[in-house]
Amino acid sequence: MLRAGIVGLPNVGKSTLFNALVANAKADAANFPFCTIEPNIGVVAVPDPRLQILAGLSASESVVPTRMEFVDIAGLVKGASKGEGLGNQFLANIREVDAIVQVVRCFDDDDIIHVCGSVDPGRDIEVINLELALADLAQVERRIERTRKAARTSKEAQIELAALEKLQAILDAGQPARLTELTPEEADAIKFLGLLTQKPVIYAANVAEVDLATGNDWVEQVRAIAVTEQAQVVVVSAQVESELVELSPEERADFLASLGVTEGGLQSLIHATYDLLGLRTFFTSGPKETRAWTILQGTKAPQAAGVIHSDFERGFIRAETVAYEDLTHHGALNAAKEKGLVRSEGKEYVVQEGDVMLFRFNV
Repeated sequence: MLRAGIVGLPNVGKSTLFNALVANAKADAANFPFCTIEPNIGVVAVPDPRLQILAGLSASESVVPTRMEFVDIAGLVKGASKGEGLGNQFLANIREVDAIVQVVRCFDDDDIIHVCGSVDPGRDIEVINLELALADLAQVERRIERTRKAARTSKEAQIELAALEKLQAILDAGQPARLTELTPEEADAIKFLGLLTQKPVIYAANVAEVDLATGNDWVEQVRAIAVTEQAQVVVVSAQVESELVELSPEERADFLASLGVTEGGLQSLIHATYDLLGLRTFFTSGPKETRAWTILQGTKAPQAAGVIHSDFERGFIRAETVAYEDLTHHGALNAAKEKGLVRSEGKEYVVQEGDVMLFRFNV
């Protein structure tokens, strides 16, 4: 299961957002810095209306969504790259996630202390990104010292050194490592470093409920920064989401409608994170269960089968496959078969988003 880390300065709404994400999470949310010390971990179902439709067609007894993991990581302050605050622990926790959700405060509230004394999303983003870049720069510079000697005689070391020097130039300028133009060989050579600023980023612009539908000037500031960094932005209201958790589906719809939106920001955040990680969904569906499965984009049929059970991959013969749209359009598997829409795919087939699959294999 791939993981996304929720990060940000203290008191920007990280833990409130995390609690809403996992609904029954036990993270504390309090009005003081470093409320979150140990990272809290929650498993979140990825909303997918296709599941219920498939379950209806198959008269399934149960429905199982695909899931991903969110980690609520301690708040960071200026100087974290040198160990200030909980810096060392914060940075170590980020190294363990696959993507970063950076919560940015885009609301004003005199009752909630801002660690820097005022609301300024651009400054807040700069503080965190600079600390991550400084930590990466220190790591890259240490590696350059070790690699330079080996590069005299080793082709592999020469490739790594070229990549490291490119990264050093980008990081020296205070920019994230993901903006560095590397060849495939160079990218492979430095992958093991797990650089913090190479991880994909989503900015979660946390607004007051009155700004959920329209955003505000602070949100536009975040969007402008994201464009320059090849990052994404999702507008959320952590406070609204924390209230939605307590409501029934009908009450939730009414509350959101009163705010001028059809859904809260969390579903958008979950989907955006899912896409950012390059994840795709395929389905299995039958009388017993309809289930969504997570794979990486580009996964072939035997490896997709292996997500279900390793025996399926080892003994893979073929995959009977139909696109979700084709199956639901015709209303039944047999009807789709009659139209020639159910395909028999072999070992080289790359599974597509929304494929409904039945795997044939030898035990």
